[in-house]
Order: sequence, then C-alpha cells, then structure tokens
Amino acid sequence: MFSHSMSVAPMPVRMVASLRVFIVDDEPVIREGLRRVLGKMDGVELVGEFSTGAEAIEAVLSRPPDLVLLDIQLPDCTGLDVVRQIGPARMPMVIFVTAYDEYALKAFDLNAVDYLLKPFDEERLARSIERARSRTALNQHSLLSSHLRELLKAQEQFGPQRLVVRNGERYDFVPLDTIDWIESADNYVKIHCGPKALLLHETLTSLEAKLDPRRFARIHRQRIINLSRLVAIHPILNGTYELELRSGIRLSSGRQYKDSIQAMLRQA
Repeated sequence: MFSHSMSVAPMPVRMVASLRVFIVDDEPVIREGLRRVLGKMDGVELVGEFSTGAEAIEAVLSRPPDLVLLDIQLPDCTGLDVVRQIGPARMPMVIFVTAYDEYALKAFDLNAVDYLLKPFDEERLARSIERARSRTALNQHSLLSSHLRELLKAQEQFGPQRLVVRNGERYDFVPLDTIDWIESADNYVKIHCGPKALLLHETLTSLEAKLDPRRFARIHRQRIINLSRLVAIHPILNGTYELELRSGIRLSSGRQYKDSIQAMLRQA
C-alpha cells in the first residue's frame, strides 16, 4: 500500500464563452424549430442559416462556427457530401439532422457521430448541444475528425439501402430494391415503385452519385433504371434503345448512353 497520495493536476480545459452555431436545412419549419430551441439556451449563438450544401460549404470555409446542425438530405447534395467537400480535418463539430433509417443511424452510432432524428426532440437537442460544448472545451477536434473519416469510409463502402422521402406530414422509407426507375422532375426526382410514384427533393445527378452503379444505371439525362428490373433491350435508331422493365414499361435511352448500354449487353 502507498503511504501517501499523489495529487494529479487536472486536464486543462478551454473555456467556451459562447457556442457559435450554423443551421443547414432546406425545410423552413425545421430551421424555425431549431432556431426557437437554440434561442432558449444560454451560451449558444446562432450565427448562420443555410438551405443548401453549396451555401454551407462556402460559409464554413470562410467563417467556421463551433458547431453545425447539418441536414443529411439537402437539395443539391447530402450532408455527408458537405463534410467530404470541406474535409473532416477542417469540419467543425457536427450534429446530423436526419430522417434516415435504422441502417444509417447504426452507422452514426458505430462511428460516434451525433445525430438528431426528425421530427426532433427538444431534450435530445439540448443533450447534443451540451456534448458539443464539452467536446469543444476539451479540444477533441482531432478525435471528432477521425470519427467523421470513419463515417465517410463506411458510407462509401455500403451506400444507402433506402431513400427517405417527405410525403406530406410524414416520411416514407423506400427500399432501393422496390424501385423500378427514377426520372428527373426539375429540382426533384420522381421515384417509380410499381404503380406508386414519390417525389424526392433532390436532383437526378446528386441521387445518381449515391446509388450503387452495379444496381442502378443512368440511361438518359432524365432517367435511371434499376438493373434488376431490366428484362429486354430493343435497338431503335442511331445508337438509341428502348429498355423494357419487368412492369412492361419501355424507356428510351439517350444517344450519349450508347456505350454504357452496349456494355450492359456484353456483361449480360
């Protein structure tokens, strides 16, 4: 046994006068709700609100806050794309605001990245803010950067298994395996699942980047098909084709996709 005790100096803690926060979400109702709750908290300063990924990236790089409340699904990209563009080493602390499914939430949990599930709970938000404040005080940025890198790596390896689509006052979870084809509709995409069609606030190009190219193929600047639904390819003229799906629908290809469709035929 020791005859005397040794005193240990406490770890130095950086005092945080005020936590500077960005909100990044394309839904005005969600932004208003977050703004209202943050306004009740002492030591929290809302210093920016943005509705697109491009705006958020520019703002974070030019005047980084301490914390970003970041929506996963933005009109022009995903929240993970924002982190990827900024870089985990330069990304401030982040709390993802998400309507994602169980698979994605598990990825956040495994990589120790905080998230807030829509519709958000005020108590959960308060706990997340306090965790962020503590991490800032303890200078844990390098550890958080590592967590974000691992999350990006996991996302690149597996990709999404379901899409989350706003449908009135609820969110529909759409398994990728149920999708027949997807078409562009201005700044939205229309997702066709049998007789059902759902609108997702995302561009076709942004969505294409998230989908596994082994499972989905773009055949036209306005159309993507689920390859598991493809039953026949009908040549037309000048390097264009009609692609017949299991449902019986035939979708024409664009001339610029001639090579990729011929590659489908060779691989088959």
